[in-house]
Amino acid sequence: MIDGLLNVPTLVKVLGSLALILVVNRLARNLLVSVLAGTAALALWSGAPAGTLAGIAWRRVSEPSTLGLVVAIFLVIWLSGQMAAAGVMTDLVHAVRARTGKRHSMAILPAVIGMLPMPGGALFSAPMVDRVDADGSVRPMLKAQTNYWFRHVWEYWWPLYPGVMLAISITGLEIWQFMLLQVPLTLFSLAAGYVFLLRRIPRASGPATEPSDGDASGAPRPGFLRLIMPIAVVIGTYAAVEGGWWAAQERWPDLPELNTYAPMILGLVLAIAVQQVRRPLAWRPWRTILISRRTAMMVLLVVILRVYGALIEAPLPGGGSMVDAMRGEMDRWSIPVLGMMMLLPFIAGLTTGICIGFVGASFPIVVSLVAPGAPRAELLAAVTLAFGFGYMGMMLSPVHLCLIVTNEHFRTGLVQSLRGLLPPAAVMLAVVTAYHAALRLIGG
Repeated sequence: MIDGLLNVPTLVKVLGSLALILVVNRLARNLLVSVLAGTAALALWSGAPAGTLAGIAWRRVSEPSTLGLVVAIFLVIWLSGQMAAAGVMTDLVHAVRARTGKRHSMAILPAVIGMLPMPGGALFSAPMVDRVDADGSVRPMLKAQTNYWFRHVWEYWWPLYPGVMLAISITGLEIWQFMLLQVPLTLFSLAAGYVFLLRRIPRASGPATEPSDGDASGAPRPGFLRLIMPIAVVIGTYAAVEGGWWAAQERWPDLPELNTYAPMILGLVLAIAVQQVRRPLAWRPWRTILISRRTAMMVLLVVILRVYGALIEAPLPGGGSMVDAMRGEMDRWSIPVLGMMMLLPFIAGLTTGICIGFVGASFPIVVSLVAPGAPRAELLAAVTLAFGFGYMGMMLSPVHLCLIVTNEHFRTGLVQSLRGLLPPAAVMLAVVTAYHAALRLIGG
């Protein structure tokens, strides 16, 4: 029986581990336990010896990118806590609510944070969404889904995201070409989010009824642009460091590659410093922010998710990786080219839960499936189809970090959260398919 379980298709193993995460989370109501169970099951199901599995886990945990991610997560949570303790979150919510109603505020705030390629950034915007709903009239599940969906409306084309940059590199498109091609996906995503999520939020009468030009003491509230200064510092630093390092490598090719999260870490540190100068906090609130069991559990969860990803990507005893095995299985099952362009990115997104993961795993194959000498429109249509399907796989992934931390913040279940995201995701897949067909027809 054990041999039979080990010999099932790799695709079944991987999807089975994701299903286990959902089942355990439904029963135990604990994200850490459920992700740990799914990771352990995938490790055992891989058939690799214990020593090999331990080596895979250790290499992933100790590699610079994981350490950088851990530091970035800590800094994201600390900056969020600092802004909350200093009253910036409340003022930011007031600034948005002064101009629009509750319904739209719940989309605008996570979308603003979404401009920042911040790991687990949905955790940053979640407290703002909570503050918009001061009277508690919106169910936590709907707030979690809205925060998560609108946090991710820009990553289809925003070039600060690593997955977008990798897609541009693999496809050979110019940055402006890729951006113009993908911008409609953001518009589709906004429309789907409005129809299936925002319309379920009770319509407020308009902007906040409380005075928005001053706080309880009568002091004037700062404007929106001043309030998002820390966020602007992170984005500006990220762009400057990435651009500067790229220019330096052009001049001195022997320079090493920059740690993926180094620009983000520097930007977050500077943002914390700027915020401390603008609104100083004493040691007591800082101690509460820095020493938190919930923060430690969140970081541990991130580390386990990284190990899960390593198991999918790492070489197996028989040669190749689980990603390679899944790709080979789909090829043996004679899935047509168009089906491969849809399924391979979708499954890669579902199993990795990260944009750069599905792009790296599937785009080299997708590009190779475009016939040599085919019209440019064929490549453009293939790229947008693959990216759209991969992105929806990522959005529905139980191991997507933003989904995990959003549900952790609102104390909501993964299964119910994903169930509510299925309708807008299904519409997105249908629209992306139609967009693909239109591009081929126009370029035909």
